[in-house]
Amino acid sequence: MDTAAHCYDAVVVGAGAAGLFCAAQAGQRGLRVLLIDHAEKVAEKIRISGGGRCNFTNRDLDAAAPHRHFVGRNPQFARSALSRYTPADFIALVQKHGIAFHEKHKGQLFADRSAEDIIAMLLAECEAGRVERWQPCEVRSVAWADGDAGASGTGGYLLQTGRGAVRSRSLVIATGGLSIPKIGATDLGYRVAQQFGLPLVERRPGLVPLTFDGDGWAPYAGLAGLALPVEISTGVSDHPHAPPLRGSLPPEGAVSASGRPSGRKKARTGFHEDLLFTHRGLSGPAVLQISSYWQPGTPIALDLAPGTDLPAAFAQAKLRSKKRVANELAALVPTRLADAWVERHPELQRPINEAPDKALARLAEQLARWELVPTGTEGYKKAEVTLGGVDTSALSQQTMEAKARPGLYFIGEVVDITGWLGGYNFQWAWASAHACAQALPAG
Repeated sequence: MDTAAHCYDAVVVGAGAAGLFCAAQAGQRGLRVLLIDHAEKVAEKIRISGGGRCNFTNRDLDAAAPHRHFVGRNPQFARSALSRYTPADFIALVQKHGIAFHEKHKGQLFADRSAEDIIAMLLAECEAGRVERWQPCEVRSVAWADGDAGASGTGGYLLQTGRGAVRSRSLVIATGGLSIPKIGATDLGYRVAQQFGLPLVERRPGLVPLTFDGDGWAPYAGLAGLALPVEISTGVSDHPHAPPLRGSLPPEGAVSASGRPSGRKKARTGFHEDLLFTHRGLSGPAVLQISSYWQPGTPIALDLAPGTDLPAAFAQAKLRSKKRVANELAALVPTRLADAWVERHPELQRPINEAPDKALARLAEQLARWELVPTGTEGYKKAEVTLGGVDTSALSQQTMEAKARPGLYFIGEVVDITGWLGGYNFQWAWASAHACAQALPAG
């Protein structure tokens, strides 16, 4: 190996959530740790998350059932790490640093003041572990080199960087995914995995707005900025005679006909969340959540008035009201949506007591199950996460180490584990980082 190289017990590449936390935990175990990142600012993704307040974990996470809140080829892979470092553990750390926080809804925890408080906490933890940080610093190449790598004498990893050569017995890849390239996302982690023979699961944008091209979207483009609560779903039922999704969803969260992912068909999955119309399509928590389950070329279904018996509401209104259909509908959905919908149907542009029963029945059905096929997504530029990544079959679920490459670890978003919106991805970052840090050998 290069005798002029700087030597460390562990080198962590990527100073985001997973990288910072792993470096801090390993350093506090007494390891000599170097943290490298090519970006000028540390943890930029933390800084912009949660509207600038960082939704740092979720109380509702069930570590015993990762398939409930995580997607990937094998969500159960995450069980070991999530069980050993829980939301309660990270909450205790936040409290130790005196950071005020609050629960927004559905278990989502946010810093009261700013995401900067979480970043400052992670940097303080790194300081406590005497972690050395090179930033900005480009990693130009990674190689395995035989010979002495510290006390082990078993060889190690040699990195050529913008600040010189580095060698280490352990190399931790915490480079994140392809999401939001403007803040520095790169494919470095995937290239390192490929270089050392680890399989990758196809990557695509996740937690991302959906788009609809062409004239078909024109009637709805004018609704940009409108938000409303909906039920949203996609996929197919495992059972040919399963009941329709409408009315079958629990009060919150996602469900599938089978209760778990199907081996042959993608189970129907749905969410109760807010929808946001945009000029190019649909966004908001409902769409971000469903985007991780949606497959290109398949439809999504929306109930625009969840919990409302629309046929009954229209029947009662027809008996007692002479208001126009749009006005009656505006009592059930936002006025802009009601006007835009009725505008497209001449037979509904009249008082509701004069509207044909069949037209009202069609209106109720359309609003309760509006099916449409997205033409694409807003891509990595607006995706909060990257689906896919390093195949979990190649990693140890206890240590995050590559099974065929001793000393090489992958943590956080670069791995094929993706959580729901709402703090789950951060908890995976903390948990996978912790599992790795506890396993890193010293000396």
